[in-house]
Amino acid sequence: MRLRRRSSGPRVTLYSKPGCHLCDDARVVVERVCADLGVGWVEESILEDPELLERYGEEIPVVLVDGRQHTFWRVDEARLRAALGGR
Repeated sequence: MRLRRRSSGPRVTLYSKPGCHLCDDARVVVERVCADLGVGWVEESILEDPELLERYGEEIPVVLVDGRQHTFWRVDEARLRAALGGR
């Protein structure tokens, strides 16, 4: 399930699931950083894909940058900005 997308195509993917308070916190950080830097992002529920659920079920939220895992559980805003080139 894709929840958010920018026209430039997503560089950041947030894997989450409904009712996850850490996912809610991560979403706020990802949304703010990506908006500030003009970077596209997408959020996908791991409940919609059995492979994602098996792989990330115990680690959500998970953030990927350019298709590579950047972090899980907690998103450090400064680290995400640096990874996206917005030091």
